[in-house]
Amino acid sequence: MLLIVVIAVVLRAVVRRAITKLIERMNRRSGSSGGTALSGLLVNAERRRQRSEAIGSVLRSVASFLILGTAALMVLGTFQINLAPLLASAGVAGVAIGFGARNLVTDFLSGVFMILEDQYGVGDSIDAGVASGEVIEVGLRVTKLRGVDGEIWYVRNGEVKRIGNLSQGWSTAGVDVTVRSGEDLDKVKETLSAVGERMSKEEPWNEMLWGPIETLGLDSVLLDSMVVRVSAKTMPGKSLTVERELRWRIKRAFDAAGIAIVGGATVPLEGAPAAADPTAGVAAPSAYASTVSPQSMAASPIPPPSTSK
Repeated sequence: MLLIVVIAVVLRAVVRRAITKLIERMNRRSGSSGGTALSGLLVNAERRRQRSEAIGSVLRSVASFLILGTAALMVLGTFQINLAPLLASAGVAGVAIGFGARNLVTDFLSGVFMILEDQYGVGDSIDAGVASGEVIEVGLRVTKLRGVDGEIWYVRNGEVKRIGNLSQGWSTAGVDVTVRSGEDLDKVKETLSAVGERMSKEEPWNEMLWGPIETLGLDSVLLDSMVVRVSAKTMPGKSLTVERELRWRIKRAFDAAGIAIVGGATVPLEGAPAAADPTAGVAAPSAYASTVSPQSMAASPIPPPSTSK
């Protein structure tokens, strides 16, 4: 019995240490495999540390459970205890617990795979379907999100069917500018190019922009307006900030250049006659239309006097 306990303790320490070394080696390899600045921003040192700690904790817990559980059964066997009823009871209890806690098991397994696959991490902006926001805590059962309005969402990992990560790779800032159909397209494009070039050279926008601000062309052409599409590749999670600043600069530049930005479904053209008022040919309601109005009461015939006594 003492030999079994000693071997179990030593084996558990060796396995836990091996898991720790393996996680550290994987961490260093992932950090040295990507030498570009982009890969360094995607998976920084803090995020790698959190992910490795979570994976190491899960593996060490599983290894300890298997080793100590096996050692406990072997110790009981040395006392000539029949383990068959105990194992059968444990199996039945495990099935019952499994049916009762199937949602908990699903959440746990989903959390393990989310961490192993590095689907998201603390600080990422994600859309989990049931909720969206910034990840503030990643657990094996629940992921905690901070919403746009400051609310905190507790999302069970087993309930997440899809994940949209807005903080990995790069984002796209797109702005649609609606102008009159009679505007000079060359002048519009020249103004937009000047705005993009000036913004790309100023701080902090030169760090948020990972590509030039491009005028893609006409996105749609209507009878009285046309939409010009402007797009740029940005740092992850900074697309909305870049879009707001880009709209601000485009509006000021168009005002200075005399280019009108229009909106809505239809815009009246310059020189076009105004549409006729549909209520112009409708007469005002008459006071005689109501039978209880004073005019109708005055115009009604006087009833004959009653002859009954």
